Amino acid sequence: MATAFVFPGQGAQTIGMGRALADAYPAARAVFEEVDETLKEKLSALIWDGDIETLTLTENAQPALMATSLAAVRALEAEGVSVDQAQFVAGHSLGEYSALAAAGALSVSDAALLLRVRGPAMQRAVPAGEGAMAALLGLDMAAVEEVAAEAAGDEVCTAANDNDPAQVVVSGHRGAVERAVEIAKGRGAKRAVLLPVSAPFHCDLMEPAAREMAHALKEVQVNAPVVPVISNVEAAPVRDPDEIRALLVRQITGRVRWRESVAAMAEAGVDAIWEIGAGKALSGMVRRIDRSIKCRAIGTPEDVQAATAE
Repeated sequence: MATAFVFPGQGAQTIGMGRALADAYPAARAVFEEVDETLKEKLSALIWDGDIETLTLTENAQPALMATSLAAVRALEAEGVSVDQAQFVAGHSLGEYSALAAAGALSVSDAALLLRVRGPAMQRAVPAGEGAMAALLGLDMAAVEEVAAEAAGDEVCTAANDNDPAQVVVSGHRGAVERAVEIAKGRGAKRAVLLPVSAPFHCDLMEPAAREMAHALKEVQVNAPVVPVISNVEAAPVRDPDEIRALLVRQITGRVRWRESVAAMAEAGVDAIWEIGAGKALSGMVRRIDRSIKCRAIGTPEDVQAATAE
């Protein structure tokens, strides 16, 4: 069985995530301690005992989800399963940083620092209230591209997340995204809803954030990952450190090509995907993309033990 490890993005956060892993595995607890020390704050206390509104703030959710994913990786390692046994790693949006850290391309500390830059930079790129994102369900990528083009006018509206065959997210100026919602309903979308997000991610309005990330990425060491990382914006494997840097900058404004990424892994022989960290959202997407792929979510000690016992 050829396995890929995948890592969730923003929206998967919950209060208490990763606590049981930290209690059960010293190596998992060490990840949270390293992130706390790096950020010079008790992010772990917020994750385990805070309030969901504060955890959901982009600047907190991004490093928190990465820490939880890496804690699960360390727990797997403690039970004898290492990332280099996977054929690929991949992550959804910020999850790409988790994937890179899991594969040794970034240190946990550098991933935390980069995400603490990334979240606020994306927040600052567009004044509050000027941007929006919406999920269009029941329309394929080609149909959503037509909807976005019609809705844009002289504003920005673009397909930002190609999640699965029936779920595409558009992003851009609020007025244009609201028009896209109405147009999509008229084109037969099963559902078209604005998302509760704080900024219009993965579109050209994020260009100021991309410039900030380009500067931040120059300051960190990027290594060749131990296994290929499927890039969000190329939906193809990457191992070259300079290319990884460039793709992470492009990812800020570029489309998250998740449907194509999963299809590319399946084409390369992957028949099992482990979703490592918080939640099961990616597993649902994978099943809608290719039902032949076996999915397993790994976020608790019980999940780790079940996965490594087979």
